[in-house]
Amino acid sequence: MTATQTFVIVGAGLAAGKAVQELRESGFDGHLVLYGAESHLPYERPPLSKGYLTGDDSFESALVQPPDWYDAHAVDLRLGTRVAAVDPVARAVTAAGATQRYDKLLLATGSRPRHLAMADDSGAPVAYLRTVEDSDLIRSRLRAEHRLVIIGGGWIGLEVAAAARRAGAHVTLLEALDLPLVRVLGPEVARTFAALHQAHGVDLRMKTVVSSIEADGGVAIVTLADGSSVEADLLVVGIGVTPDITLAEAAGLRTDNGILVDHQLRSSEPDIFAAGDIANAYHPLLGRHVRVEHWDNAIGQGVVAAQNMLGKDVSYDRLPYFFSDQYDLGMEYLGNVGPDGYDRVVLRGTPDKGTFTAFWLREGRVLAGMHANDWDAMDAIRHIVGGQRPVAGLEDESVSLAQIAANLD
Repeated sequence: MTATQTFVIVGAGLAAGKAVQELRESGFDGHLVLYGAESHLPYERPPLSKGYLTGDDSFESALVQPPDWYDAHAVDLRLGTRVAAVDPVARAVTAAGATQRYDKLLLATGSRPRHLAMADDSGAPVAYLRTVEDSDLIRSRLRAEHRLVIIGGGWIGLEVAAAARRAGAHVTLLEALDLPLVRVLGPEVARTFAALHQAHGVDLRMKTVVSSIEADGGVAIVTLADGSSVEADLLVVGIGVTPDITLAEAAGLRTDNGILVDHQLRSSEPDIFAAGDIANAYHPLLGRHVRVEHWDNAIGQGVVAAQNMLGKDVSYDRLPYFFSDQYDLGMEYLGNVGPDGYDRVVLRGTPDKGTFTAFWLREGRVLAGMHANDWDAMDAIRHIVGGQRPVAGLEDESVSLAQIAANLD
């Protein structure tokens, strides 16, 4: 690797932060440029709905690297600077009216919250959760007796609900489907999370459609399709995210629910890579393209993209993993299965008491697994799920998961 090469990274989130670290640790000594639309150093986003939101963790603890790391490793930081265009032919990006050439380019621009037009246009107090400023705004409203209405029963909505209830706020959560998280976990496990939040005082309203949102003296008035209404001092909208692929589309890269990349995270332009939320990557083990919006994926893809930018031959074959903390329940999930991707769920333990494991199967093959408050189970879950194969004895709780996993060797 020669010092004359220039690598450019667009996006300053977790995937980008891990990529610059891997490049320097692997010996890249060329010009390394990092663009970030936000003014902050690269930081992790999970704390924004967890420890940072509750006030338990500082923003500094969420930084990917300490502030002095970037100068020490000669990273040309261009924060608060949004890249306007990518030109694959000229191998250059344009930002703030200036052009920067590259030899290799990594796009790691993340995702954007889906907006609810009726909320945005209402003049009511509305928040989305994506940046540290968003988390600051929501945290400022997490007070006893304040009223939060959350639209959306996904991970963000539930974690915000848990933080708000811990602070003593009144919480109403509106979800259009039968249960929160039902698309991700299926009804068998989603019921556990619904019961958890109800037990902690959240007013869960399922199968609920919002018909209008109005402002009245700084209060949001949310009217539902059944004619009822609920008031909020803050309305939090958590209805998912979309990959931020504007640059990629304008540059002519192949896209489909993200930037289409191969198992090495290389796009349709051989010198352009993608990592994190925007990468719809071919997964060798799953045999299909998968786009993942979680912390562990951003870490792993940032590292693998950097390695392949350096000319190595590395496949990204890590199974998707995520975690969540809500009240006294902590969970970890490994695998990837859609709402119609399984035909059986095996539950072990006592879901009604918040300690259990679950496995999702299709035609006998174990596709995904999770635990709730069973921290000794994760190693066995990784072994059981890792082969994406049939596994005997999962229903027999007299045999430990560790023994079932050992029997696979």
